[in-house]
Amino acid sequence: TAEDFVAWGWRLPFLVSALLVILGLWVRLRLVETPAFAAALKAEAPPRIPLAAVFRHHLRATFAGTFAVVACFALFYLTTAFALGYGTTTRGIPRETFLSLQLGAILFMAVGIVLAGWWADHSSPRRVLVVGCIGTLLSGLTLAPLLGGGLPAVFLFLAFGLFVMGFVYGPLGAFLPGLYPPLVRYTGASVAFNVGGILGGSLAPFLATTLADHGGLGLVGAYLAGAGLLSLAGLAAIGPGQAEERPAALI
Repeated sequence: TAEDFVAWGWRLPFLVSALLVILGLWVRLRLVETPAFAAALKAEAPPRIPLAAVFRHHLRATFAGTFAVVACFALFYLTTAFALGYGTTTRGIPRETFLSLQLGAILFMAVGIVLAGWWADHSSPRRVLVVGCIGTLLSGLTLAPLLGGGLPAVFLFLAFGLFVMGFVYGPLGAFLPGLYPPLVRYTGASVAFNVGGILGGSLAPFLATTLADHGGLGLVGAYLAGAGLLSLAGLAAIGPGQAEERPAALI
């Protein structure tokens, strides 16, 4: 019966996901080390504590990479979690309607990721990230008038913000590893990405809601623009060419 399906049907996706676990394990067991890492191992032994080596010898790159990630997570959580909460409570837009807007807008993020990846391969990941950070600034400047407007304006803000999200997210997989030599590449990139995610995304919906309650959407837009500026500062600290000395193909 329908009642029985509701009671146990939700378990089916979790059972099917077991196939993905098996597939992931098979892929992982077939992976080999990259040529760059294999060559580095022949030249010298890896550090005993890679995290200590990252902070001792690559602190500037780690800080710069961490700040470069902030805009990505701030933009994502403000266009998803915060926008949904604000739109359905303060604006009174029906949840189904707002979720439909977000489902349509998320397609623009997919397009943005593809375009950003293609452009990064033909120019440089850093250059694409800079453009994405400038787009984040524009998203912040337009947040108040668009998110506070009618449904077409709300959709425009969501679509543009998530499209820009593709440009501050897509190139990170090539950009962050390029900041580090092979023997600490995985550790350094992981630290920068995860700490940047914590700074940019963990408190973003809460802070944005607080700002909206006490000062309106203008402050939320300034917060998003500030995240874009912080990431631009991180990219500026690295400088053009420094992250491209180690090509993405060798990662």
